[in-house]
Amino acid sequence: MPELFTDPAELAQTRRPLTPEEADKLPHLHRLLLGYYGQPKPRELWDPLTQLIYSLLSSRTKTPTSHQVMRDLERTFNAGPGNWEPVRDASTTEIERAIAIVTFPEVKAPQLKQALQGITERYGSLTLDFLAKYRTEKIRAWLEQFPGVGAKTSGAVANFSTLRRRALCIDSHHLRVAQRLCLVPRADATTTEERLMRLVPETWDAAMLDEHHSLVKLHAQTLCTFADPKCGPCPLLNICPTGQRNQGELPLAAPAI
Repeated sequence: MPELFTDPAELAQTRRPLTPEEADKLPHLHRLLLGYYGQPKPRELWDPLTQLIYSLLSSRTKTPTSHQVMRDLERTFNAGPGNWEPVRDASTTEIERAIAIVTFPEVKAPQLKQALQGITERYGSLTLDFLAKYRTEKIRAWLEQFPGVGAKTSGAVANFSTLRRRALCIDSHHLRVAQRLCLVPRADATTTEERLMRLVPETWDAAMLDEHHSLVKLHAQTLCTFADPKCGPCPLLNICPTGQRNQGELPLAAPAI
């Protein structure tokens, strides 16, 4: 992935060794969430193409709806893992009708068709299994050439699929928690992932990064919600400047942790 730090002072910060406090930020956060929510259910790993389709369609859509739309695609087009060609060959209108329950189906339908056609044109057949031989950075760059595929989606494919690479999927939930905790300066998902990955212990493998994301996302959906964060019972309150301000324990201008 390209270097995103353009501020010389910030770039210098990214190259210096972490202090012990910085090195324990994510492990401490992880321990607190694990103690509160328990071990997440292990993920069922899909092939990278199926994961790409799911990730494209699931943006801004609740998980049960996203899983239902995958079932709808399979049923409507007699398609599924290893056989997504019927979706690729369907008209945009047909795809949009099949995915109507997701948010912005009119945007996602042409994006999905273009991605499936583009993969076929560039590789010669409709599969992403060949990405397993690439470095993680190349996998993500290859995926991000298609409309609608940004850092969040490429990170999901790299980490959640059978590719199982070290990457963080920074969706809107993860971004919100990271910003409220002041873990990193406010930025978009791409830059936030770059900054958070610097805090990730070298001992964390792809499965651990997946577990961490699952816990953060669950927390965002359960307590650290967009409109009505429940800061009182939050297990992260002692390390969250935003929660402490909401509880009246900190002035408005609080330093980042």
